[in-house]
Amino acid sequence: MTPADFDFEKNKVSITKSYQHLNGKDLITDPKTPKSNRVIKMPDFLVDEIRDYIGQLYGIGENDRIFEITKSYLHHEMDRGSKAAGVKRIRIHDIRHSHVSLLIEMGFTALAIADRLGHESIEVTYRYAHLFPTKQTEMANKLDLLGREGF
Repeated sequence: MTPADFDFEKNKVSITKSYQHLNGKDLITDPKTPKSNRVIKMPDFLVDEIRDYIGQLYGIGENDRIFEITKSYLHHEMDRGSKAAGVKRIRIHDIRHSHVSLLIEMGFTALAIADRLGHESIEVTYRYAHLFPTKQTEMANKLDLLGREGF
């Protein structure tokens, strides 16, 4: 990600590239699928955090990477953080799954979540279907209430 990817006035970030480190070289490529190219609306607190973070990067250009960290550094920090918190360590990619779980619990549809994550089809999002059972009960209860009120 680069400073140019952020529109702080509209609280948006554009996802238009993918980063890989192969054979000792940094590679910036297109995302995996056309749907992976997307613009995501960010919450205010995250806009503030990212804006402050970029502001602290000395001499950063609009197209310079803002996160110059390695995969091993992320793994080390996940180990350190999970140990300090006394929780089971998860993989870096599992943070994405946690985000999906939170959005499901907040009541967002599988279609809206798939769009946010850049899933090519909604079927990918339905891999999280086991996280929706409370929503089924909630739907039945609301329909029951509506039926009792006589539509």
